Amino acid sequence: MQLSVRDERYQDYLVAPEPARAGLSRRVTGYDENGQPVEVSVVEERPLTIYLNAREIVTAMTIGDYPEYLALGFLANQGMLAPGDDVTAVDYDEELAVVVVRTAVETDHEAKLQKKTRTSGCAVGTVFGDMMAGLDGMTLPPATLRTSWLYALSHKINRTPSLYLEAGAIHGTVLCQGPRPLVYMEDVGRHNAVDKIAGWMRAGGVNPEDKILYTTGRLTSEMVIKTALMGIPILASRSGFTAWGVEIANQTGLTLIGRLKGKRFTCLAGEDRLIRDADQGRIPDEDRKHRRKGAGT
Repeated sequence: MQLSVRDERYQDYLVAPEPARAGLSRRVTGYDENGQPVEVSVVEERPLTIYLNAREIVTAMTIGDYPEYLALGFLANQGMLAPGDDVTAVDYDEELAVVVVRTAVETDHEAKLQKKTRTSGCAVGTVFGDMMAGLDGMTLPPATLRTSWLYALSHKINRTPSLYLEAGAIHGTVLCQGPRPLVYMEDVGRHNAVDKIAGWMRAGGVNPEDKILYTTGRLTSEMVIKTALMGIPILASRSGFTAWGVEIANQTGLTLIGRLKGKRFTCLAGEDRLIRDADQGRIPDEDRKHRRKGAGT
């Protein structure tokens, strides 16, 4: 997406939300608590089927933007595309709502998924097992996190025009470098938003070692696993944690920041990476207008 930076809130972004983009939301009329008619924006969602070569992998509900990045990132984060796999094409058919990711040779994961499907009809256990196996022996690279960066990112991201601010019922994930937000993806599922980031990074060969991942969603085990598998050493969220997510973060050396609102946050893993350089007295409390809820779903 080529951004026009007329709105200074989009400056620094390489990819930013497009709340006015056709097809992402629509106006619906309802009634408020007093029985008065109201018109509100609601997010659209539609199915997208992802194929790896000739093998159907999953149908996901998504808002429909960046389907190629979503497919690439999903397959990479589920361990179905290894870093060395040669992706020869990513083909999207809008009419059929299908993305086909093609590789030079068939991957081991296709055969494994086919076997699992034939024997039990469900591949979830195999997929999650592959994700966990990818963490064996993993230690994320050294990184530094300044608290001034956290506050700057939170302030800017929460003031960026987005579908969340327009319609709600959506999650956002932002790839950042230092105090600068780079790529801001949204979707109805927090995992979809992360997968779009992963797909964008893979397509561009982006180095993850100096990046920060910011998300509005809970810091669950799967969110932590995906961030670690992407090679990103720092994960921050406005929302809370799960115990297994914290355990995996400690295991892989990932810095985990949660409940980031205004001047408050909690670090439950990787405290040694923090440089507390921000003057707390200069950090403003959150303006209610820009206050995002710590999404619980």
